[in-house]
Amino acid sequence: MKVVDMHCDTVSALMKRREWSLADNDLHLRLDKMEAGDYLLQNFALFVYIGDGKDPYRAAMEMADRFEEQMGLFPDRIAQVKSYADIEKNRAEGKISAMLTIEEGAVCQGSLAKLREFYDRGVRMMTLTWNFPNEIGFPNVAMPKEGEAPDFTTPQTEKGLTDFGVMAVEEMQRMGMIVDVSHLSDAGFWDVYHHTKKPFVASHSNARAICGHVRNLTDDMIRALGERGCVTGLNFCADFLTDAVKGEKNEGTIEAVVRHARHITAMGGMECLGLGSDFDGIPTHAELTGADKLPLLEDALKKGGFSASEREKIFSGNVLRLYRELL
Repeated sequence: MKVVDMHCDTVSALMKRREWSLADNDLHLRLDKMEAGDYLLQNFALFVYIGDGKDPYRAAMEMADRFEEQMGLFPDRIAQVKSYADIEKNRAEGKISAMLTIEEGAVCQGSLAKLREFYDRGVRMMTLTWNFPNEIGFPNVAMPKEGEAPDFTTPQTEKGLTDFGVMAVEEMQRMGMIVDVSHLSDAGFWDVYHHTKKPFVASHSNARAICGHVRNLTDDMIRALGERGCVTGLNFCADFLTDAVKGEKNEGTIEAVVRHARHITAMGGMECLGLGSDFDGIPTHAELTGADKLPLLEDALKKGGFSASEREKIFSGNVLRLYRELL
């Protein structure tokens, strides 16, 4: 079954190991693994960690260079897409599609001109925040002060989008860059909802009712996504799948992914769920160890009562419907 995955951090991993490529690495995502998993499209995030004080705009541009380098190395197997027509062209030619995204809106440095530059580079989705406040808005999980543990249970319900953040979201919708609310504060989610008319995504977020981590979505959020025609992507990170037990290693199970799928579709409808693995940005899931293991998830969803047409919507159909509308 064709796979469309809204989020991975593979480009970051390839920046750290220059000798690696998409065809030769020890990562969750590798071309042969993607082909074995029947991938149609993978979103590749430019994730920039702004806690090191380096220039985030320059860092993101250098990552985009690395992404484009990889596309040039394997043109017969994978190609960048900037529109829905590009996806269909690649499908017809038997190629995997690669869509460039951003994870950390600080790369725009409070500039709509820089936002447009990223669009011109082919970026078609942006996660507005990571775990730091930026010019666009505030996250739900704030990086702790030295010596303090992060709080994964108390959402940020007061601080959302900034004034610039509202302008950025409106400009993204005008251009055709998809707004991504994963990592954004609860207040920011509702700001996006109220300041947009088109669908948006939570590219890699699960259900908070099943796992209480604040990176996940509340039932009210999931219902709002369903009503707007939005999509959230199932995240394979164990800590977003099951509540961690102190002193025990949380490794993740496929059944936990299925539990989130059941809950999200019950709250938001069958049209609001897709995949957002977070591969190469999370510890390895005990059972979904890489892109080649996605057929195991389809089997589990089948055993969990999802019909063939419902599984197709989760694996690709819902995200492709949204991309067809927005790109």
